[in-house]
Order: sequence, then structure tokens, then C-alpha cells
Amino acid sequence: MNQQESSDNNEETTDASPSHAVETSEETGAKSGRKSARNREKPRDKTAEKPEKKPTPWYIEIPVVILITVIFMSLLQTFVGRLYLIPSSSMEPTLHGCTGCVGDRIVVEKITYRFSDPKPGDVIVFEGTPSWNASFVPHYATNPIMRGLETVGTWLGFAAPGENNLVKRVIATGGQTVQCLQGDPGIMVNGKKVDDSYILNPPQNPIDHRVGSDACGGNYFGPITVPQGRLFMMGDNRTNSSDSRYHLGDEYQGTIPLENVKGKVQWIILPFNHIGSVADPNIQG
Repeated sequence: MNQQESSDNNEETTDASPSHAVETSEETGAKSGRKSARNREKPRDKTAEKPEKKPTPWYIEIPVVILITVIFMSLLQTFVGRLYLIPSSSMEPTLHGCTGCVGDRIVVEKITYRFSDPKPGDVIVFEGTPSWNASFVPHYATNPIMRGLETVGTWLGFAAPGENNLVKRVIATGGQTVQCLQGDPGIMVNGKKVDDSYILNPPQNPIDHRVGSDACGGNYFGPITVPQGRLFMMGDNRTNSSDSRYHLGDEYQGTIPLENVKGKVQWIILPFNHIGSVADPNIQG
């Protein structure tokens, strides 16, 4: 009996040992699997550990933006084109302007005349010569801040520039002879009447027929041979334009040098009811 019990106990012990061994093996495998899984984890993204870049303070960012804008506008105004405000009616009906009214804002581009000279019929902006500047009074602000704002205003076409810039139409170029005398049917260049379909008609101001005519749009003048490298200019509003006819007494008989030309008037951009291109007819046919 004792031997049988002993044998049974041995069997129970023998049966239990393999079972215990299996459980231990599974636990070991699980631990090993967890370690392997940890070892297989992806390395951390080092870029994520870098500190986030701080934004540029506003007191640095704003001046930088202003500086870049000023540089860009300066380059644009110098080499490409510029906006101008029309302050007077001397170029009516082509360009509108008057004291106290909303004058046209025009785009004057500078690229065309880098490759060719102005031709008769072109509407151009130019800087006045000494005789044209006799009655001109510059209006620069003394305060540097206000002067800077004025400059920006001229860039955007909201204010007239400080220098005496004028806008007129080219009538004759270097070597040509221009006149309008009693009996002439209109402005004559090299003996031929120029096209005047673009001028203001009827005239704004009365004409003294003792010294001029409707055909001339004012007083008789000429003949004048335009010096080489210079231009004879007239406004489309013939009776209200202080153009080359009114400076005949100066050294060059009212003509202006090519180097004074700022650019060619191409478009009207404001006001909206005047938007469009500016015609440049071949006035000499």
C-alpha cells in the first residue's frame, strides 16, 4: 500500500514537472518578446527635439518690410514707370485735371525711350527747363517725416511731384521746322498741316484775332527750326497751355532736351470712368 502511494506520488510529481517547465518557458518567451519589441522601436526624431524658432518681433519686422518696399518702389520708379497726377487742364480733352477737382492718374513708362526717341504725336512727361520754371514754386515739406510721406504720395499718384514735371504732346522733333502764321490752316511742320483731331474744340479761352487765329489755337508763331536732340511741345488745350509757344524767347526757342524726358504716357488708371490707354496718333501723317 505504501509502495503504491509512493508510486502514485512519484507519478504526480513526474506529471507536474513538465507542466511547470512549459509555463516557465512561455513567461521567458513573453519577456524576450517584449525586449525585442522595445529593441525594434524606431529611433526618436532628432528634429522634433529642436526648440521651436521664435517669430521675428514686430518692431524688427515692420521696419524691414518698409525698407524692402521703399527699395522696390525706388527701382520701379527709376527703371520701369511711375504714376503721375494731372493737376491742370492744359491737356484736355486727352487728360483731365483742374484746381480742386479729381485729376487723372496716369502711368508713365520709361522703357520705350531707352530704345527709341519720342516721335510726333507722343504724349510725354518731361522736366521743365529754366525758362519753364520761372514761375514754379516747389512745395517740399520741411518736416522729414512729412516729406517722406509726400514722396510716397507722388509715387502712388496722389500728389504732384516737387520738381516741375509737365505733360504735353510732341509736335516737332530735331531738324523739323514748325510754325503757324496768318493764312496757315493749322500748325505746320515742314510745310504740312499736322493732325489736330485730338485738341479741345471749341477752344476754352477766346482768341485775339488781331495776333492769332482759331487754326493756330492762339497767337501766330514761327517759323522755328527745332535744334537736334530737342522737342517742340504743345498742349491739347491750345488756348490754355503754357507750352513751347510761350517760351520762344529763351535760348532754344521753347524746345526741351531729350534728356529731360521722363517717359511716355501710356494709360489712365484713375478715376474709373477715365480708365484707358492714351492715344499717340501719327500727327504728321
